[in-house]
Order: sequence, then structure tokens, then C-alpha cells
Amino acid sequence: MSLLQIARRTSLAAATCRRYSSTVSSGTTPGSGDSAAAKKPGQAAPKSSCPPETVLKGLNYLKGQPPVLALPDDQYPDWLWTVLSPKQYPDDGPGGKAERVARKKERQQAIKDRNFMSTQ
Repeated sequence: MSLLQIARRTSLAAATCRRYSSTVSSGTTPGSGDSAAAKKPGQAAPKSSCPPETVLKGLNYLKGQPPVLALPDDQYPDWLWTVLSPKQYPDDGPGGKAERVARKKERQQAIKDRNFMSTQ
């Protein structure tokens, strides 16, 4: 991993740490370290990042509409929880899909690095 990749990751991580939702009726404060999974060892950890009945700010942009609330995890479709996971390509030997994807990512990163260095 190059130094440029590390610098990009840290800047992207800092840019994506925003919080847009606020809890309507939650007894815990954000960042307190208390989670529902820690309190109840028999239950599975929640899939979503916000509890049910959380007001999702920024989604309701029409005037005079009720606020948009988060639903429980079981009311969302199953495919929603796998959207952000990276694609897994089967290793089908030389010249296969996985190898082509890896080479394309390497070429694109080399172009980005070369373009970045030419602007310095």
C-alpha cells in the first residue's frame, strides 16, 4: 500500500464521520458504549446503525410532511444489508474475472497516483 492510498483513506474517513440522525426516544447517549447487544446476550446484534423510531434528518425535504422515522431491522429487505459489502469474485484461474478486476483496479490506482504526482 502506498503512502498516497493511506492519505486518501484517512481523508475519506474524516469526511464520512458525519451523523445525520437523532434519536426521538432513546435512553442512551451516542458514543456511551452501551448497546442493546451488550445488555441482552441472547439477542443478535442489530444490523442498522440507528434504533427504530429514530428521526432521519435530511430525508424529508418536502414541506408540510411528517418526519421520516427509521423502521425496525426486520421490516427492511434482506438484500439491503449486503449492498455495501465488496463483491466477491470466484478465483477461476488466469485470465478469469477476479484477475481482470484486480488488474483494472491496479491500473486505475496507478493512473490516479501518476495524475496526483503530476499536479505537485
